[in-house]
Amino acid sequence: MARGRPAGLFVGLCTLDVIQLVDHPPGADEKLTARDQLVAAGGPAANAAVAFAHLGGTAALLTAIGRHALGAAATTDLNASGVTVTDLAAHSLEPPAVSSVLVTEATGERAVASTNATRHRLAPPDDLDTLLAACDIVEFDGHHMELAVATARAARAAGRTTLFDGGSWKPGTETLLPFIDVAVCSADFHPPGTDTLRFLRQQGVTWSAVSAGAAPIVWAAPDAEGTVDVPTVRVADTLGAGDVLHGALAHHLARRAARPTTEDFVAALTEAAEVASRSCTSFGTRAWTAGRDPS
Repeated sequence: MARGRPAGLFVGLCTLDVIQLVDHPPGADEKLTARDQLVAAGGPAANAAVAFAHLGGTAALLTAIGRHALGAAATTDLNASGVTVTDLAAHSLEPPAVSSVLVTEATGERAVASTNATRHRLAPPDDLDTLLAACDIVEFDGHHMELAVATARAARAAGRTTLFDGGSWKPGTETLLPFIDVAVCSADFHPPGTDTLRFLRQQGVTWSAVSAGAAPIVWAAPDAEGTVDVPTVRVADTLGAGDVLHGALAHHLARRAARPTTEDFVAALTEAAEVASRSCTSFGTRAWTAGRDPS
């Protein structure tokens, strides 16, 4: 169903990220003066949607944010980044999930604390069929699992390509995977009892891969398997790199008129690795998009 401008629906977590650049993570009772800071919307699905929009796609996010002032800041940031938000917790006066992030300047490593999606149980919106009709691909980050499973089932019925971001194993993941076409998981994704690629194949996922930072991405398809090298860059900040990988992957796949082939999948992984590596060369989750033409 590809059109001139690919369209993606992203289903999952939105947080408000408070990101501090520090010399080192603080110890007990230690106070630090940060070298830089950024406040922006975050979460895997939200960051993937921002990347998708930056690359020239039309991005919609299905999530929970709420009416609190901090939530308004997240929504404003997403809208400014070209993402249309459907807030399924629009009635809530509670603060959104806030992620406190410390990025170590010398290494780009990050430490994150957040309540994530624990405060909301979400049902699909009444206009879900309309949202699916308007998109080419649907991406899930595994948060808001009940919403994810219902949307993935409907997306499969509508013939949309479905993509899963497996950052970590979450309760209910096994109920989502049967509706997933493409899954790219991190090395921290640990399914019960077996290795990731074998588990994904057993769950019916057609194209799968495991990423591990700067190491090659290992992938598997019904007719082949292999690796994709990750470009070497000077790393300033690894926060959100996996999210960008999925947003770029979704964008590449959504440009195809038909369901992906293995060749499409490998080409998409290669392009996504290049974009994700570029995002690691600057501090925060937005600077990499500034002053660059969509690719």
